[in-house]
Amino acid sequence: MKWLCVILTKKIRCHLWALSTMIPTKVKTFPYPYIIEHRMLSGYKSKDNIKDSYRLLKLQEGCSLDDVRNSFRNLAKQYHPDSGSITADSAIFMQIEAAYRTVLSDVAKKMKSSENEEETKFKSKAPQHRQYLSFEGIGFGTPSQRERQYKQFRVDRAAEQVMEYRKQKLESQYAMNAMIAKDIRQSKKIKITQAIDRLVEDLIQESMAKGDFDNLSGKGKPLQKFSYCPHIDPMTHNLNRILIDNGYQPEWIQMQKEIRETIEELRKNIVASRNKLGEPMTPCRQKQWSQFCEQVIEDIKKLNKRINDFNLIVPILNRQMVHFNAEKEIARAQAAYEILMEKTKTIDVDTKENEQEKVKIFRLKSSFLKWINLMLK
Repeated sequence: MKWLCVILTKKIRCHLWALSTMIPTKVKTFPYPYIIEHRMLSGYKSKDNIKDSYRLLKLQEGCSLDDVRNSFRNLAKQYHPDSGSITADSAIFMQIEAAYRTVLSDVAKKMKSSENEEETKFKSKAPQHRQYLSFEGIGFGTPSQRERQYKQFRVDRAAEQVMEYRKQKLESQYAMNAMIAKDIRQSKKIKITQAIDRLVEDLIQESMAKGDFDNLSGKGKPLQKFSYCPHIDPMTHNLNRILIDNGYQPEWIQMQKEIRETIEELRKNIVASRNKLGEPMTPCRQKQWSQFCEQVIEDIKKLNKRINDFNLIVPILNRQMVHFNAEKEIARAQAAYEILMEKTKTIDVDTKENEQEKVKIFRLKSSFLKWINLMLK
């Protein structure tokens, strides 16, 4: 929108009147020295107005569009007349809406200007000379120099393409040779299995002709069926049954059995050695007992390593085992020894009491017999 602002300074010499919303973009001098042309831009906003808009929206310059929208949304919830909040005010909301539009247009202009700056930077870096449109943009210098450089580039590119072609050809040939070798091995394997099957069949027929199968137990009777398990495949169940019948055990079961036997034997040895030392414990016996305890600790460490190996191969989680504590095992053996000593003491007391009773009875009998002999005399 253009309009002409005429400033008359004919009578007013010291003061000029102008609007703050107008910028002089084009000044044209007329024959009359006091007439100046101005242009008002419709989208222009002063810097103070933009700063007030940012301040009203509680934002800082350089924020993103999402920040502007979120701030306007939060303020609209507070001041919109239809929001139902205590701070609702239509006049304040109109100011917020005007500030929102001002800030939104300012952010969009800044983004557009930054994009234009990037485009200008890119255009300034791109070669603008006609000579760079030839030779695929390769090389630098004079046209003759660039031509020689372009020829060398084509030679190098052709050499790379030849090498890539040879590489692909060798890879395909190697893959073909590998497939042929695999087919040969597979065919040999099939031939061997077929030969073994024929050999077994020939041996069976030869044995039948000799009559080796005539005296077999269960001849003429139906085959005994294996037990059925609905949870696993019948073939797997039958194979497991055959292995169990022939005494086969998985590795983790054998290892579990060895661990249990080892710890039981170790406990018995601890109790036996403590019983052997006896009571009271002299310094020499105490030294022997400490040496034996150190040996027990080493044995239990080895046993715990064995438990780690067992826990890695056991297929069921609740079958895993925990480590043994050497101190607890020694204390357990000590408690067992004390219980054993108490039992031996009670047995000794009972035997002494029985012997005393027997002595009393014998004395009574002897005194009774002496009395009878005296009476008979």
